Amino acid sequence: MDRDQGGVAIERVAAPPPAAPRRRRIDTGRFARLALLAPTLAITLVCFIVPLGLIALYSFGSVNQVDFNVYFGWTTGNYRAFTSSLYLNTLARSVILSVSTTLACAVIGFTFAYFISRQSPRAQRLLLVAVIVPFWTSFIVRTYSWVDLLQNLGPIDRFARALGMNGHIDILYTQWSIGIGILYSYLPLMILPIYVSLERIDPALFDAAEDLGATPWRQFRRVVLPMAVPGLIAGIIIVGVPALGEYVIPEILGGGKTLMAGNILADQFLQTGNYPFGSALAVSIMAVLMVLLFTLRRAQPAADPQ
Repeated sequence: MDRDQGGVAIERVAAPPPAAPRRRRIDTGRFARLALLAPTLAITLVCFIVPLGLIALYSFGSVNQVDFNVYFGWTTGNYRAFTSSLYLNTLARSVILSVSTTLACAVIGFTFAYFISRQSPRAQRLLLVAVIVPFWTSFIVRTYSWVDLLQNLGPIDRFARALGMNGHIDILYTQWSIGIGILYSYLPLMILPIYVSLERIDPALFDAAEDLGATPWRQFRRVVLPMAVPGLIAGIIIVGVPALGEYVIPEILGGGKTLMAGNILADQFLQTGNYPFGSALAVSIMAVLMVLLFTLRRAQPAADPQ
């Protein structure tokens, strides 16, 4: 305690000690999220991004027809060759087949999914098992089984002749047999997402619509269909995208007579050895698929009632 010139006592207050430097806190949550995300990013990079980048790189190269060595001269000749009538007709055939079979899957799948959703819980489980059971058998075996069913003097041909039809049903190794194979193989993938959307509909909505005087058709059009659109779009994406690049079904049920884009693409890599042109075909098909995919994805949020 000190005194000033007037004799007044003044108490000195000690200054607080300097604050210790603040240590930066480590965000353990952020590092944990990155650690959990790292395996997925690594798999995506190695198994998807890098191969797609290599395909895009090869599409601008050229191949020597003598030694089949690939040279990278950054030419666009592979894409110009794709515009010939042979490949454009094949791509158009692939688009028509995939679109028609996808629409058929949507109509049949929606009907069956709606039927399942209106059954009792026990019946729903049994019917869903019936939908999933075909996946327990190999895809190749199921596809080859249609060769026996559609061939001349097969069960379908004999049944048609028993009904009085003259001649044989020449379906095998045509576009019709390919469409039947795609429809059969991908139909369960259409039924399941549509069923999920329909199963979420509150049954009270049907009672309310009926009390308001809505006919069954109006109930379906104003209640069921709008709420099922998200599942319908998801089913179209799941079925339509792989159907456009289908290779196994046209190879087995088409018999090499009716080619799709996937068959020509595989031949360029496995038979001809023209990797640059095969890569250009792959990039072109992926571009078509991406346009269709983003178009459907833009339509899905608008149709989602959530």
